[in-house]
Amino acid sequence: MIWLWVVLGLGAAVVVYASLLERNWYALRRHTVPCLPPGAPPMRVLHISDLHLRARQRRKQRWLRALGRLDPHLIVGTGDFLGEGSPQTLAATVETLAAMPASIARVFVLGSNDYYGPVPKNPLRYFRRRKGPPSLHGPQNPWEDMVAGLKEAGWLFINNTATEVETPAVEAPEVEAPEVEAPEVDWIEVVGLDDAHIMRDDRSLARPRAPGDQRFRLGVAHSPDSAPVLAAAGFDLIMCGHTHGGQVRLPGYGALVTNCSLPRTMARGLHRFNGAWLHVNAGLGTNMFAPYRLACRPEACLLDLVPRQG
Repeated sequence: MIWLWVVLGLGAAVVVYASLLERNWYALRRHTVPCLPPGAPPMRVLHISDLHLRARQRRKQRWLRALGRLDPHLIVGTGDFLGEGSPQTLAATVETLAAMPASIARVFVLGSNDYYGPVPKNPLRYFRRRKGPPSLHGPQNPWEDMVAGLKEAGWLFINNTATEVETPAVEAPEVEAPEVEAPEVDWIEVVGLDDAHIMRDDRSLARPRAPGDQRFRLGVAHSPDSAPVLAAAGFDLIMCGHTHGGQVRLPGYGALVTNCSLPRTMARGLHRFNGAWLHVNAGLGTNMFAPYRLACRPEACLLDLVPRQG
């Protein structure tokens, strides 16, 4: 009988830790990615994803605002910003993201939880192989109002869009001659895809690299289910979220599920994937009906992009 009480006590301790402590123990992770063309200037990219932000989560909002100290060139948001659809949460989400600066651009796509509010779900359903789009959606979220607010704040909405952003500026050499010109500005090709998890992505935008085009190509999507088509089209770096890193991981084993087509071992972090670099962000939040994380701290990630060798 004493062993039963020990097991129950340990189980209760794990639940308390996962739901009250680790879920709010935010981590900043840093990766160096050799994906730029030779000779290109280095670039700092802040990747945020799966905030599932709610108005009452003021500590998370303060932590996100403090990331401005990192002075990124580019901020990439890969969806699931809204934790629910109240006016207070909408305002808090827009105000928090608007307060995060970047020297070149801030770009974002949407995830399913931006379109639909959360609903209770059986967690065992994630262990079944998914066929087709999810069948259970909550109420409509005010995603259009969020997009309008972020665009007004200077964010670039790239859902199912191909665009270009500048590379970081290269300082001109310090010489006395005033006629010396600064280096020319190069451009990065960026393609953003809507959420493949609910079959809203326009994969036709992932066109193969043109012959002789040596520009850096960045693919942005909510779900890693978009990664294969982006890698096949010759994108250098693909940035996704959605998986929550598995949300529950076992030491020595890793994620139990990924909720996408990726192998378990690629549920979070930086990976080589079909010739491309793939970064999967484990996200900062959880569904309000599953408020726990185990061995999978909530995170934002700073990617130091550097030229590849050769």
